[in-house]
Amino acid sequence: MIIKRYSTMDEIPLFDMLREEGDDWIDYHGAKGYDKYLKALESSITYLAYEDSLLCGYTRCREDDGFGVYVYDLLVRKTYRGKQIGKMLMEQACKDFPDQPVYVMSDVDLYYEKLGYRREGSIFEVKL
Repeated sequence: MIIKRYSTMDEIPLFDMLREEGDDWIDYHGAKGYDKYLKALESSITYLAYEDSLLCGYTRCREDDGFGVYVYDLLVRKTYRGKQIGKMLMEQACKDFPDQPVYVMSDVDLYYEKLGYRREGSIFEVKL
């Protein structure tokens, strides 16, 4: 498993993975959201997890001028869930920004609680 930063060469595999998730991610891959999400990817820090040539998961974050890093999206391919890929992606953001807190903007509370992240109001702070 390798973790790398997103580049335009990753556009097709990323959007293919989003489409495989179906309507839950249609705001990202659908006709109305595709171009908007491309712009979001350009202005974000996005990490991708690949096993060989298969994209297994990704996370999209933004850095807030030294106040923290905010994770907006985290998705692991269904057939790869339970293999710690989401955790590895989150750890990469923490490694790349060691002097800043990393927060998750999410409504999937049980997953982040399971990882041991601390709730901070309506978000979670990532703890290694």
